[in-house]
Amino acid sequence: MNAGDTSFVLISAALVMLMTPGLALFYGGMVRSKNVLGTIMQSFIILAIISVEWVLWGYTMAFGPDHGGIIGGMDWFGLKGVGLTPSSDYGTTIPHLAFMVFQCMFAVITPALITGAFAERLSFSAFLLFTLLWATFVYNPLAHWVWGAGGWLAKMGAMDFAGGTVVHMSSGISALAAVLVVGRRRGYGSTPYIPHNLPMTITGAALLWFGWFGFNAGSALAANGLAASAFVATHVAAAAAALSWILAEKLHRGKPTTLGAASGAVVGLVAITPASGFVGPVSAIIIGGLAGMICYGGVLLKSKMRYDDSLDVVGVHGVGGTWGALATGLFASKAINPAGSNGLFFGNPHQLAIQFISVIATMVFAFVMTLIIIKVVDIFIGLRVSEEDEERGLDMSLHDEVGYTH
Repeated sequence: MNAGDTSFVLISAALVMLMTPGLALFYGGMVRSKNVLGTIMQSFIILAIISVEWVLWGYTMAFGPDHGGIIGGMDWFGLKGVGLTPSSDYGTTIPHLAFMVFQCMFAVITPALITGAFAERLSFSAFLLFTLLWATFVYNPLAHWVWGAGGWLAKMGAMDFAGGTVVHMSSGISALAAVLVVGRRRGYGSTPYIPHNLPMTITGAALLWFGWFGFNAGSALAANGLAASAFVATHVAAAAAALSWILAEKLHRGKPTTLGAASGAVVGLVAITPASGFVGPVSAIIIGGLAGMICYGGVLLKSKMRYDDSLDVVGVHGVGGTWGALATGLFASKAINPAGSNGLFFGNPHQLAIQFISVIATMVFAFVMTLIIIKVVDIFIGLRVSEEDEERGLDMSLHDEVGYTH
């Protein structure tokens, strides 16, 4: 074991943990004031429910001994055998428990991302059941496919350094499936849905940017040069995307907005996530810069296709994660990470084909499984609050609280 690596990964885990409360603020500021607590509550309580699920069965399903490249076995149920020495399966220099808790924070934030799609209308009990089922039957298998020892996408050579497919694409595509079943908010198309607290949203975006250094650099699992490279790539991609988003806004709408700057930074972080450990700074700027433009267009499609993705999860995480996964197949370089592969622009078109397969597999699996899960939840307990409760707002109708007393 290496004390420096252990310290680095534990600090990175804490940074990733902070991302979920940051996401709560990011989403909370964008909804109407009558739904601010209900929205924040969804992200916050996911920290509790998924952490317990991860210890009991999530971690062993995702990272346990392989079964056919599809899922991990139950050998580590309740963290049995997950102890204070490094895991031989993952070749790290940190305690197995440190690796486990770092991955736990990824499992926490992924379903939290989905909540932005059905904000302001899902019942709390439906949200809890959906989250637990989705983590078990979508996130855990996908994590094993890509990151688990023996996972089939990993063996095929698919590259996802910190979660482009596992976290962002899966949540974005699942969000689309969920909103198609849940339906639109009451008054959609005639009622203006204006963010009630943009300073809160900007603060949340800043916390996400800060925590993302743990997300991406921490995925090196060691305090080394690769971690430094991923840190720099993460930062400059976010910066480039923030600039390109507000440029797109200026050209399209006439004025740049603070919400646009925040959204742009987040899409840059999303897009660079799978590539962060495989590309250099200039490639990262290109990936981020294009992500701002691409995802801005992706968000505009929502109004044309008439689905009510409340907080643009599909356009930001679905489109951004897809671009990032494919961009990894374009810009990856073994000069940055010898353990990876070169991408198309460095002489290896085969890697782009592998990335494309991983994208299609993730999309199909996440979309179909989410449709099944959301339908099951609807059949057994129902999905939405009543029209009267939706009109009152989730804060009062679900939690008997208000976010503001003035």
